Amino acid sequence: MPVDWKLPFSPGVRRLISAAVVVSLTLTWVGDITVLTAQRNSPTSWVAVFVTGPLAVLALPDTRWLPSLTVRATGVAIMSMTLSCLCLFVSHSAGDWGLLETLALLFLTARVLGVTQHTRTAAWTVTLLVVSVMMLPLRIGTLDAFVTGGYLLTVALALCVIIGYSTRALEARRQRAVQDVRQAERLALARDLHDLIAHHMTGIIVQANAARTVCATAPEKVEPVLEAIARSGTETLESMRRLVRVLREDNHTALRPADLISELGDLVADFSRRQPDAPAARLEATAAVRTNRFSPEVETSVYRVVQEALTNVHRHAPGEGVVVRLDADPGWLHVTVSNSWAQRRTGGPAGGRSGLGLIGLRERVEALDGTFSAGPEHPGRWEVRAGLPRSPADSPLNPPRPAKK
Repeated sequence: MPVDWKLPFSPGVRRLISAAVVVSLTLTWVGDITVLTAQRNSPTSWVAVFVTGPLAVLALPDTRWLPSLTVRATGVAIMSMTLSCLCLFVSHSAGDWGLLETLALLFLTARVLGVTQHTRTAAWTVTLLVVSVMMLPLRIGTLDAFVTGGYLLTVALALCVIIGYSTRALEARRQRAVQDVRQAERLALARDLHDLIAHHMTGIIVQANAARTVCATAPEKVEPVLEAIARSGTETLESMRRLVRVLREDNHTALRPADLISELGDLVADFSRRQPDAPAARLEATAAVRTNRFSPEVETSVYRVVQEALTNVHRHAPGEGVVVRLDADPGWLHVTVSNSWAQRRTGGPAGGRSGLGLIGLRERVEALDGTFSAGPEHPGRWEVRAGLPRSPADSPLNPPRPAKK
């Protein structure tokens, strides 16, 4: 029975937790059945072993056809409390407690507290589960069993609550870190766009003043100036449309790539100088990239993608070969940074799922309606890919001149 733990752990840790839970529940159920068959027990003992216990276990995993976790946990808690109250009127012998049900209720307590988003919902659901667990010793029917069992269950519940609360706090801290990174990237992009678009607006103002000056003396020169103003305004509005509502961050140095290829060449060369023992990094750019000009926000984002990817390679896979490739088609500009995996690795590969730098890159690229991915592309290689849509204002670096008539 697979258990889907939606916790802020790596996939390997989640699989290990699920396997441990399944093994412990299975062994506990076998123990319950062994004790049940070795003694003469009342019908309520059979109910605890074959009904309420398995139903409590089935409430643990998430599946498409089951209700929400809080609904399942509430139903299991009420079912357990009902059986405990019924046991007050039925004679019992020692050993017919229902350990499978107890263990499932403890797991539910930790899980509800760890993954339920709404605090109030988690509080009252956990309260019901705690009450149902503390009522389990009533099934024995003796004072000694109630005192001893209550003590043991209090310790177990305390551990489960600590685990659940720690998981909840860890997830909240992770979400805050992700939000901070996304917000910082949005503000950084807004600052870049502010500085880059300011140039366009200055040109529009200068051209408008020139048109007003020559309007009376040379009316034939006004129309080309107006066309240039319209073209500059279209480019500026296209850039601002993509990032409306993004605020500017103070004390942030804007990035102004004078020429995309030369800037990336310097970046790759600097990366190679920092790793003298590694193969030299390569920058590959197709003719479609070298002969075209792209919008400022696209070039800035491409630079940031390459910069972050090279930083991750230097940090997580030093000494490995790196290839930076740029390609363009009529609608998109594509950038790929690939590197071979380190032979001796202490952690995950560069840009693992928890990498906050890649979260910021994804935020920047998706803000421009682009696509972003990072992961193992084929055995032995790790790739960071980004695709950015080209603006209608993009044009060749050397456009053909109109023929003279």
